[in-house]
Amino acid sequence: FQGGDTCEYLLSSGRFLGEKVWQPHSCMMHKYKNSEAKNCLIDKHIVFIGDSRIRQLFYSFIKLINPQVKEEGNKHGNIPFEDKSSSIKVDFLWYPEVNGSMRQRIKSWTEGSVAKPHIIVVGAATWSIKIHNGSNEALAQYKINITSIAPLLEKLAKSSDVYWVLQDPVYEDMLSESRKMITNEKIDAYNEAAVRILNSSSRNSKAKVKVFSVSKLIAQETIMKSADGLHLPESSRDTNAMILMNVYCNKIMKPIDGSCCQPQPPLTLIQKMAFCFFTLSIIGYLIISLIHRNNYRKNKSCTDLESGEEKKPSISTPNVSTLEMLLHSFCKLGLIMTYFYLCDRANLFMKENKFYTHSSFFIPIVYILVLGVFYTENTKETKVLNREQTDEWKGWMQLVILIYHISGASTFLPVYMHIRVLVAAYLFQTGYGHFSYFWIKGDFGVYRVCQVLFRLNFLVVVLCIVMDRPYQFYYFVPLVTVWFMIIYATLAIWPQIVQKKANGNCLWHFGLLLKLICLLTCIYFLSYSQGTFEKIFSFWPLSKCFELNGNVYEWWFRWKLDRYVVFHGMLFAFIYLALQKRQMISEGKGDPLFSNRVSNILLFISVVSFLTYSIWASSCKNKTECNELHPSVSVVQILAFVLIRNIPGYVRSVYSSFFAWFGKISLELFICQYHIWLAADTKGILVLIPGYPMFNVLVSTFIFVCVAHEISQITNDLAQIVVPKDNSTLLKRLLCIGGFFSGLHLFSAIQDQSRH
Repeated sequence: FQGGDTCEYLLSSGRFLGEKVWQPHSCMMHKYKNSEAKNCLIDKHIVFIGDSRIRQLFYSFIKLINPQVKEEGNKHGNIPFEDKSSSIKVDFLWYPEVNGSMRQRIKSWTEGSVAKPHIIVVGAATWSIKIHNGSNEALAQYKINITSIAPLLEKLAKSSDVYWVLQDPVYEDMLSESRKMITNEKIDAYNEAAVRILNSSSRNSKAKVKVFSVSKLIAQETIMKSADGLHLPESSRDTNAMILMNVYCNKIMKPIDGSCCQPQPPLTLIQKMAFCFFTLSIIGYLIISLIHRNNYRKNKSCTDLESGEEKKPSISTPNVSTLEMLLHSFCKLGLIMTYFYLCDRANLFMKENKFYTHSSFFIPIVYILVLGVFYTENTKETKVLNREQTDEWKGWMQLVILIYHISGASTFLPVYMHIRVLVAAYLFQTGYGHFSYFWIKGDFGVYRVCQVLFRLNFLVVVLCIVMDRPYQFYYFVPLVTVWFMIIYATLAIWPQIVQKKANGNCLWHFGLLLKLICLLTCIYFLSYSQGTFEKIFSFWPLSKCFELNGNVYEWWFRWKLDRYVVFHGMLFAFIYLALQKRQMISEGKGDPLFSNRVSNILLFISVVSFLTYSIWASSCKNKTECNELHPSVSVVQILAFVLIRNIPGYVRSVYSSFFAWFGKISLELFICQYHIWLAADTKGILVLIPGYPMFNVLVSTFIFVCVAHEISQITNDLAQIVVPKDNSTLLKRLLCIGGFFSGLHLFSAIQDQSRH
């Protein structure tokens, strides 16, 4: 870690990812939209001073504000631009040489009460080289002129943002005869003079002229695509304009995926309280550990004075108290949360933008699939969707989703559509698993509900506090939580219909189907009534959980995207369990699920359905249109996979322990990736080891998986303490949890008020 300002890195260093994506060193660059640029530059005056190269940068910059602008007007004259809707003024002033005229113009802004521009971008040299035929006298005069201008620019830098653009290299082979004297050697001499003279009188001052040298690096890679050997291609100058926008606007707009030039966010009141809590937990655990250690040493060996024999201590381990287990869990969690904060809130580790290539996605996919096959074992039971098989399913899906996120594959629509099916498959399992439990066990007690809710939400609640993010930000957990409550309500509401009751009277099966039809009707109504949906979730306190950026639209979009798949999972569980009860399927080891003929027909239909969906998803041209169809058709590929995986007896009786291991911590993996594997809330990639991308991914992945596994263990330990089986104790704990969230809401309100 070298420290330093990420603004300096943004202005001076970086590399290309592919041909057009510029990656600044150590930080992420946001791609500004027109509306964002206008909001940032409202009531601002920006001035570009220089030659034709600066004029190019001027046009690229104003196109970020208004893409309809055409490059018209006097090429060797001043060009004004104004956006009246946002009161933005951007002027280009034609001063192709650093001379007395340029000095006079800059001096006019330093005198009296003249309104100073908010941003000044200056640069010139090639005309001096051209007019004076590259003479040394011209270079000497350039040094004198820039020496006289430098103090004025430094004075302006106290109240405005001043940038000196270094000269880009030229492609000498393409230069016309009249420009042959402009050589890269001469350009380097002029740039060296500018860097040496600028800020020479204010080296220890914060107000400095910012040297825009990154343009040189960009030009070195792209100048050979220039039309005349002198001027940059359009894509390169657009990159320069975007860098300029990031340097000025990131500290104002604070985009999540624009970490360059953003200061570290201050700790909120709730974050400070969380820090104090974890610190006290660590201290408390250390004190208890020291006390136990001293007691152990005293009792380790006691000599029998009469016989002189040493008594061996008891082999059995002492019982760990509830308080000690609680403090131990919070101690570990505190250390882990510190790592989370350092990775994604403190400006300690580097962050980089994602860049998608087919190889970066498909090669790791093939690798993990081959690896998974090597860990094939026999299942303990051979039922459809048995525990090992569902863990395996969750595991390989989670690994594919992780690779999808880190490779930035969402930009490739066919991959995006298949990943949407994997997310839907998780929800399908939610419907299948919870319906099966309630239908078979008939356990609608508070203990079961609290256990599930705690295991689903514990990590997310802690992250909301530590990382200062709303609950809805971790969208998948709210989604699964709400669907669990919907499944519970559907089955728990009178009349409670469970398998034991239905076995006594077949009419209860129709009663349950009626319940499911009512559920489907409600889902259908809410999906086409956005207003009603938003009203329901805009009521306090639901609004505190489901709002993101001041509204619940994001929540509605996420819910609507997979609205039917949980119902499909419940319906599949009902049909499967009914067939199983009537012994219409064979689940013996090695036996096909149905008769050979029926099994072969179903397998053929499943394979065709699976491939048909993949062909359709791969031919998608419009994400919006495909998302509209996705809720209705995603179940086709999910059911096809379930049948392919379960109809053949051999396939059903084996599983991959490698994938199953990841499946057991799939929820923790999904949530932890936000901050300690990816970065900037999933928008970028965390860089622990700069300069070695593969080694960095290996190290960060190892830490990430270990942390996810540890958090899973902590959650299981705390679930036993926080959610006891005794109803009276559980009620007291629920009152405490209610008090905790009430206090959290109060402090959140105080925090919001202080921000405003």
